[in-house]
Amino acid sequence: MTLIKSISGIRGTIGGQCGDALTPTDIVKFTAAYCATLPSRKPSPSNGSRYRIVVGRDARISGSMVEQLVCGTLAGCGVDVIRCGLASTPTTELAVRFSSADGGIIITASHNPRQWNALKLLNDRGEFLSASQGEEILRTAEEGNFDFATVDRLGNISDHDFTDEHIDSVLALDAVDAPAIRRAGFKVVLDPVNSVGAIIMPRLLQRLGVECITLNSEVNGEFAHNPEPLPANLRGLCDAVRQNSADLGISVDPDVDRLAFICENGEPFVEEYTLVAVADYLLDRAREQHAANMDTVSNLSSSRALRDVTEAHGGHYHASAVGEVNVTTMMHEVGALIGGEGNGGVIYPASHYGRDAMVGVALFLSQLARKHMKASEYKACLPQYFIAKNRIELSDPALIDRILTKVREHFSSEKINTVDGVRIDFEQSRRWVHLRRSNTEPIIRIYSEAPTMAEAQSLADEVISIAESCFHSGQAR
Repeated sequence: MTLIKSISGIRGTIGGQCGDALTPTDIVKFTAAYCATLPSRKPSPSNGSRYRIVVGRDARISGSMVEQLVCGTLAGCGVDVIRCGLASTPTTELAVRFSSADGGIIITASHNPRQWNALKLLNDRGEFLSASQGEEILRTAEEGNFDFATVDRLGNISDHDFTDEHIDSVLALDAVDAPAIRRAGFKVVLDPVNSVGAIIMPRLLQRLGVECITLNSEVNGEFAHNPEPLPANLRGLCDAVRQNSADLGISVDPDVDRLAFICENGEPFVEEYTLVAVADYLLDRAREQHAANMDTVSNLSSSRALRDVTEAHGGHYHASAVGEVNVTTMMHEVGALIGGEGNGGVIYPASHYGRDAMVGVALFLSQLARKHMKASEYKACLPQYFIAKNRIELSDPALIDRILTKVREHFSSEKINTVDGVRIDFEQSRRWVHLRRSNTEPIIRIYSEAPTMAEAQSLADEVISIAESCFHSGQAR
């Protein structure tokens, strides 16, 4: 069993001993800590005398149980609750703003398997908490000195479905060209992997005039395949796109914040290129409008293609540390037009500062309608790169710093970034490699990218060889 506590929330497998897995006791303790630290984040409630928190969940089997514990604990702390029920992560984020709430809790383990669940914590803007705020909650949870409400001060629980409000907000975006999408007459195959994407995504596509064939549409949390939207997990979707002569395949993860496409020929568009394509569309549009805002942001482990596209349009690219909150923090700092992560996460500030597959789909379809191209034709127009994803497992975690130092010294003549681990850029050959420690395991993740997969893997192999020289054989694999 596994329980992982971090500044972004708490996640783990359901069942087992307290402190070793995500148990009812751990859920109550962490929720109470979130309530206890509300005044330090927001000295006074937005409306009235009581704080108000939005709660939404994906369709995981444990979701209803966790939701009852969370909502009951919030009420027991004297906090009013707006329960969204089955809702995507971006819907819950937006619901915080729609309802002028003081924060939010999302019950989802994102792309993790069915036995996992998690609490993700939001501020009063519907954005993830900062590192310092997350650390305060962790300290408070460990101390466990909670002051629960008396019977006359218990919070109230009300229900509200924000699905249509989310869809309305997407359609209201200036950059979403709904008329062009309707004229294009797209036919798509959707795989929402038995979760809340099966509720919201078909409704958005219907309002955009898109014919939608849905696979794995039963909202029961029994994921039909590994729920992470990676090419290896989407073979059924690839086949369905070809069999139905569809224009596009759409895959989302269980909480609908990550997005991947399949081209009309059944080949993956590749999740790294979801953000690149959306950015290409928005940058082109911004340049036509002579907009001043032409900045983009992604993390250090995301494709160089975003940088190439940004600079080709005359914009400025910025790289952040890995993690959604790090991306959004930098986006705020530079006033980015668009940002996100190479895992299929699109963050469009004109909507909100959170990964949103709904926004990503609407913008991507707008681009296809505008280009009058098939998805495969459009993909061929973008900068072509390939990413190899490797890792080194260590028996001694203390070796991690030694390895990072050794790699940095070996490539000292190249462009080096140490904001998050070590990233080395080989500008002339358009290659890069990024090494960073895992937050949860004694491993080093190694991502490398190059114009060909052979070059990307060769670079990774070179780095792994350098790392293995730091310790005796058998201590890594």
